Amino acid sequence: MNKKICFVSNLCLLLWFFLDMVGMSIYDNILVTRSYSDDGIFFLIFLILFVWFIFKEKIGKYLLASWLVMWFLTQFLSHWYFTIFGPSEEKINYFADTIKLIPSSNTYIPDLYHIILHILILVSLINIVIYCISLRKLKVVNNTYYKHDDKN
Repeated sequence: MNKKICFVSNLCLLLWFFLDMVGMSIYDNILVTRSYSDDGIFFLIFLILFVWFIFKEKIGKYLLASWLVMWFLTQFLSHWYFTIFGPSEEKINYFADTIKLIPSSNTYIPDLYHIILHILILVSLINIVIYCISLRKLKVVNNTYYKHDDKN
């Protein structure tokens, strides 16, 4: 795993999440409403940590990975929890006008925007975790190699 893959997956996530800041409709169907007042702080934190990862990778990769874990858990509790453990009439009504991949009138299923957002968060998280692990393995291999080399 290399840094470019992490960069691309997090950039896609950033661009997709930016739609939440400005709102977007497709042919009179709401993909996502403008929610910068609700989600703006999440966007700014993600943007700062993403830039930190790009320029200060040593600590940035761990901060970004931690943020992605917290963000995914927040999204799970805000959306999928209701799908798994029972409908919330308020949730169903709040997202009633958004584009649905799987329409349902009695069970809350996240709308298309949130399904894609959750997939992008998960992909970015998996990529950065694999990247962190691969760097640690490389570091261990390099340290072992140098130690072994010093004995000769």
